[in-house]
Amino acid sequence: MAQTIAKKQNAGSEKIWSRDFVLILMSNFFIFLGFQMTLPTIPLFVEKLGGNDQLIGIVVGIFTFSALLLRPYAGHMLETKGRRFVYLTGLAIFVLSVGSFGFVNSLIFLFVLRIVQGFGWGFSTTASGTIATDLIPAKRRGEGMGYFGLSGNIALAFGPTLGLALAGVISFKLLFLICALLGLAALVLSSRINYKQAEKQSVPLKRWDIYEKSALRPSFLLFFITVTFGGIASFLPIYSAQKGIGGIHWYFLQFAIALMISRTFAGRLYDQRGHQAVFLPGAVLILAAMFLLAWLPNSMIMYIAAIFYGLGFGSVQPALQAWSVKEAPANRRGMANATFFSFFDLGVGIGAMVFGQIAHLFGYSSIYMTAAGSVGISILLYIWILIIKRG
Repeated sequence: MAQTIAKKQNAGSEKIWSRDFVLILMSNFFIFLGFQMTLPTIPLFVEKLGGNDQLIGIVVGIFTFSALLLRPYAGHMLETKGRRFVYLTGLAIFVLSVGSFGFVNSLIFLFVLRIVQGFGWGFSTTASGTIATDLIPAKRRGEGMGYFGLSGNIALAFGPTLGLALAGVISFKLLFLICALLGLAALVLSSRINYKQAEKQSVPLKRWDIYEKSALRPSFLLFFITVTFGGIASFLPIYSAQKGIGGIHWYFLQFAIALMISRTFAGRLYDQRGHQAVFLPGAVLILAAMFLLAWLPNSMIMYIAAIFYGLGFGSVQPALQAWSVKEAPANRRGMANATFFSFFDLGVGIGAMVFGQIAHLFGYSSIYMTAAGSVGISILLYIWILIIKRG
């Protein structure tokens, strides 16, 4: 009898789906939808303001670098000021900055607003991942983070396509106001969450404590993977148009659908068999996608690349995030998430800026060959980590 009661209690404690988990999923969906709608349209807006490939890379990249600078502070504040303060502050900054995009008429002001947007994004995404981690039972963390990531992936399925479609029929000003309203919806939903209280620090925080050591290995692997994202998000719409290939909105849709499919099983596979069963297959699919995009003879190859990239990225990213948090102390989960997303931002930012120069000098195809090399480095680094671990 006692064993039966204990089993029921354990089952209840390992439940993923709760009111607060649903709220963080919905909030994450709306903020990501607003963000993803701007992802392929910001380069078009920069072109309208007179910018070239190099300036597109800088405007895209500076956003991720400003988010990168804020993440360590966000990690500390999650453990001192609390989850609620950091998350709501980040969402509010995001709403105000994105809503202001359509009112600028020069690249300088857009550049400044992208920095401010990066601050909001750095706070909100670091906090949301930590909040989700708090709500998910430890034994089902890989599966739970897969579901959490799925909320962003559903937004990705519709965001870029919706953004590109709206950009063709309404003004950029109205488009960015819609994106800001979606962020406002996330803010309202997140205000209803019961947040975990910040734990008292038994050890004083170090002044230059800007990363969590236990999260470094998966974060380094993520860096070389997310370099590819900077090339796709910033230049694929322009690259495909240059080659006379239509249907770029279908690329983003198929990528997101493949991403969602992989999320349904990759997290559970990670929980059962570890990152060894997830990382290498996912990375190889991403590598294949980069080679296909470098080739890109027609829309069919572009769609196949989208499916490969979605399956690969959807498998690798949640597994690496779960790995980052797994070995971190309970009072360092915020910093572990900050470290993880800092490397995510660094990869996207460096990718966007470097690929802007590569596109200017060597053409768009060279972007994806370079990205394939970055994925290859991640694969080799992972193999080296396994060898060191076994040795």
